[in-house]
Amino acid sequence: MFWLKLGFVSFGGPAGQIAMMHQELVEKRRWISERRFLHALNYCMLLPGPEAQQLATYIGWLMHRSLGGIVAGALFVLPSLFILIALSWVYVAFGETPLVAGLFYGVKPAITAIVVQAAHRIGTRALKNRTLGALAVASFAAILLLDVPFPAIVVAAAVIGAIGGRLAPGSFAAGGGHGKAEQSFGRALIDDATPTPAHAVFRWSGLARVVCVGGLLWLLPMAGLTALFDWHHPLPQMAWFFTKAALLTFGGAYAVLPYVYQGAVVHYGWLTPTQMIDGLALGETTPGPLIMVVAFVGFVGGYGQALFGPDSRFLAGAVAASLVTWFTFLPSFLFILAGGPLVESTHGDLKFTAPLTAITAAVVGVILNLAVFFAYHVLWPNGLAGNFDWTSAAIALAAAVALFGFQRSVIQVIAGSAVLGLILKTLLG
Repeated sequence: MFWLKLGFVSFGGPAGQIAMMHQELVEKRRWISERRFLHALNYCMLLPGPEAQQLATYIGWLMHRSLGGIVAGALFVLPSLFILIALSWVYVAFGETPLVAGLFYGVKPAITAIVVQAAHRIGTRALKNRTLGALAVASFAAILLLDVPFPAIVVAAAVIGAIGGRLAPGSFAAGGGHGKAEQSFGRALIDDATPTPAHAVFRWSGLARVVCVGGLLWLLPMAGLTALFDWHHPLPQMAWFFTKAALLTFGGAYAVLPYVYQGAVVHYGWLTPTQMIDGLALGETTPGPLIMVVAFVGFVGGYGQALFGPDSRFLAGAVAASLVTWFTFLPSFLFILAGGPLVESTHGDLKFTAPLTAITAAVVGVILNLAVFFAYHVLWPNGLAGNFDWTSAAIALAAAVALFGFQRSVIQVIAGSAVLGLILKTLLG
């Protein structure tokens, strides 16, 4: 019941979600000690995927074995899936009405400011020296000017980090982290001195079992989709594409959004650039991990292409949204259930953390490119040959001031921008 409740109220992005879990699990319920909580969090920070959802899975697994991890991780995500399916349907069915169009007119510029803030937030934590700063600049230029695919940037950064970790270890040491545990909230169910549960001790047989079961959970749906349709049908393509996306989410959801844009918008044409921005707005205003924006992408793609016929558009959208959610989050469960006992022992080892430090630095440049992409489509809606949208620019500036100057939350900024956009759209026509 706790994880289900958290799934409905987990606004505020990963930082807010982790803070909620800490308050409930460490301070109030004392299910886990502060030190064990931070140890689990630092492990999840090393993995691709949504760290808050993986932390929920980890704690559920640590307390109640694999079933506990599956229940905790799934209930953390499911509410946002159902909410996004409903909101996506409202968007595609009524998005052209003056009310909805006016609200989204104000939200789009705010999203540009929010992405810039995300780049700043990750950058201040990740770019600890000139080497990492240069890596961020190089990744920004590579994706903006040379149109280098996001996976290639991730691989190149990992190679640079692996080599740099040996040649200049000081430049690629993980910095910051989440600090050391210095507070105690009383004895916990899983305390500092509690022995590692038997199921959390690494065994090759346990690793092999989880990998085999996880492989079947990926292979059987993929084989079924390919048999029912064909490999080039949108549903198998969505399953394959979002599997790859799930393995590239180092640095959080903002890091993988450029890859989703390159594939879903440019390559496959499942949705338009404007719809992509609107989807991020919906993802920011609903509970759950921000990466749940993939459910919006799936719904709009399935609905717009009428995969099951013109009379079953909602069904097609709902199936596609559920499908991409399955293939996006399955790797996260496997990383925790299979890698928990194994990877914990390597945390802090430079040869493992240096490539991830380099990837995170490169991700800052990729996110800045995403901000440029959003700004272009918001401020020049008809291309550079068209008129500059001064109204949208003013809303974006106001959102940036609210975020950076007044430290307003994302929800507050989006809500205020939506109301402002509706008013200005009504007045200016």
